[in-house]
Amino acid sequence: MSLFGIDEPAEPNRFLRAGALDRDDQQGLAEAVAEVMRAAPPFTPRMPRTGKPFSVRMTNCGPLGWVSDIDGYRYQDHHPETGAPWPPMPAPIAALWERFADYPAPAEACLINVYAADARMGLHRDEDEKDFGAPVVSVSLGDECRFRIGGPTRKGPTRSFRLRSGDVVVLAGDDRLAYHGVDRIYLGTGPVGLDLPAGARVNLTLRRVSAAS
Repeated sequence: MSLFGIDEPAEPNRFLRAGALDRDDQQGLAEAVAEVMRAAPPFTPRMPRTGKPFSVRMTNCGPLGWVSDIDGYRYQDHHPETGAPWPPMPAPIAALWERFADYPAPAEACLINVYAADARMGLHRDEDEKDFGAPVVSVSLGDECRFRIGGPTRKGPTRSFRLRSGDVVVLAGDDRLAYHGVDRIYLGTGPVGLDLPAGARVNLTLRRVSAAS
């Protein structure tokens, strides 16, 4: 907060681990995502109340998965279309939490967002979890995007910068409830030969849903 009570946008170096994942890490994650998608095909979520479709497609792995439909935002233990349980978190994905979260309990959900060239993600904050002491760990794969982040209020100032394949964002502490979103995908900017299973960009977001016991 500023001296005048105005929300200040977060500085990238507070939460951005630029280039944290090397090419082998990224390819291993791309293969893990493909494994998840075979068991839990991406679906198109819809906005609460209006039913308007998101521009991104989603799937999940882990004990719980985040979904959105006309009834609201929530976590549940099964795919909204197939009814099957979410697949277990592959080891390369689970390892991200161990490496970056600094939290005593494991991640319970990994939301996988699949961005086509024209997909966007409006400003939002991750607030459907029970313990905001647990961080949010977000990993970018594929094409670059323009990421925007502000403070704890939607109308506060924001700052934008590019996220590249292999970048990791950790929202923790004062940044845990920061509003953030994706304004643009820069088509064709991803690593040459990275074998993504779908979309121009894939984002993995790991979260702890329940409070640590």
